[in-house]
Amino acid sequence: QVQLVESGGGLVQAGGSLRLSCAASGGTFSIWIVGWFRQAPGKDREFVAVVSRGGGNRYYKDSLKGRFSISRDNSENTAYLQMNSLKPEDTAVYYCAVRKSILQLSTTPQDYDYWGQGTQVTISS
Repeated sequence: QVQLVESGGGLVQAGGSLRLSCAASGGTFSIWIVGWFRQAPGKDREFVAVVSRGGGNRYYKDSLKGRFSISRDNSENTAYLQMNSLKPEDTAVYYCAVRKSILQLSTTPQDYDYWGQGTQVTISS
C-alpha cells in the first residue's frame, strides 16, 4: 500500500521560508510523477507544482514561479517543496500526491492516485 507522509509545515512570518517534505513508501517512487497541491479554508484544492519521474521537468502555478521550487530525491523516496518569500495568502494545508501514469505531468487533482494527509502552513502578516 502506497503511503505518503508530508512534514515541514508550521507557522512563519511573512517573508520567511519553509521546506516541505513528502516521504513515500509502499511502491517504486522513482516511476511516479509527484505533485504538490494546497487547500485554504473555504476554497478548492489547487495545484502548486509538479515534477517528473526523473526530476528534470518541473511545472508551477504561474503566480508561484520564482518563489516555490519542487524537487525530488529518488534515492530517498522523498519529494520536496521549497517555499520562499512566503505571504499570508500562502496559508493552506499542503498535500503531496503521486500519479502512477507514465503520461504527461498533470495539474488536475483527479489525475493523482495517492495522497498524503497534508501539512498545515500558516503565514502571519
